[in-house]
Amino acid sequence: MRDARYHRAAFEIRFTLPGDDEPSILPLTPLLGRNRRELREHLADILRTGNLPQDWKDAAPMLRPVLRGGAPGAPIRRPAVPFLSEFVVFDHPETITYVTPAQLALWNVTAEQVFDAARANLPGAVLHGNPAGKPVVVRFVDDGNAYWTSHLLLPGWLERLAGQVGGRPVAFAPERGTLLVTADDPALLPALFAQAEEIYAKSSRSLTPMAYVSDGDGSPIPYPAPAGHPLHHVVSRAERILAVEEYHRQAAELPDAAELRLTGSDEGGWRTRAVWAADGPVLLPVADEVELGDERVVPWTELDLTRVDDVSPERWRAEGWPA
Repeated sequence: MRDARYHRAAFEIRFTLPGDDEPSILPLTPLLGRNRRELREHLADILRTGNLPQDWKDAAPMLRPVLRGGAPGAPIRRPAVPFLSEFVVFDHPETITYVTPAQLALWNVTAEQVFDAARANLPGAVLHGNPAGKPVVVRFVDDGNAYWTSHLLLPGWLERLAGQVGGRPVAFAPERGTLLVTADDPALLPALFAQAEEIYAKSSRSLTPMAYVSDGDGSPIPYPAPAGHPLHHVVSRAERILAVEEYHRQAAELPDAAELRLTGSDEGGWRTRAVWAADGPVLLPVADEVELGDERVVPWTELDLTRVDDVSPERWRAEGWPA
């Protein structure tokens, strides 16, 4: 296989099948515990999957939407929630391949058609039963085929669970295979934020520690908790943890990218700090403040910056330390 690479953070192998132009992804977690014969047969099946379908009618039923911070290559994408985008993958039995503009040209379809077809392939399952007014926590665990975290992308899906969870639904997607849904209860949510952060920190397939609700159009938005809200500090922490991790992933493949760190506390408030280690050109992440060298810290707003095109999450170019 060409360009096979192991990605430790996601615990997966990315490679290019013979005859393909785009990389495929092999999650490794399902392979744990298999013996050598089982692994040999499993990998042989993967090699036999061949190229992506040439015809749209054959490809459309195998498409699925996925919520991700980043993806290999240059697949089609559109913004979903802060730091996460909606992608489309071709769902092989054991691997996934991200859809790119090359596939759109081959199938003679638009990106909108591809996104719509992928969403239509989700089961859109709903819960049954009634919590009798008492908020409950429902845990959706993916078996590799359900794409539960992708259901957040379906307009109105989350809000339809209100009767089953006992109030306005709040969703957590700490890793790709886990979706937690509960009611908007200030007494219940702090523990869920803590649980989501723990899963997010430990998972090799982490997604987001944030909580999400539906807006007026049924689309997911971050849980709103402005200053003075009882959950302001925990929401602020989750938002910034996600920012730090996504910028860290981006920096691994982006020259001159500055590091982003989390600072502060629940009592004093959480902040992000970009680290501009040496005077000279740098690509800065969006941050609350910027550390210049070892001692000086300045507010982000004091810097003369130019936004970099076609970079997500967004970065800003600076040529040298301010006077």
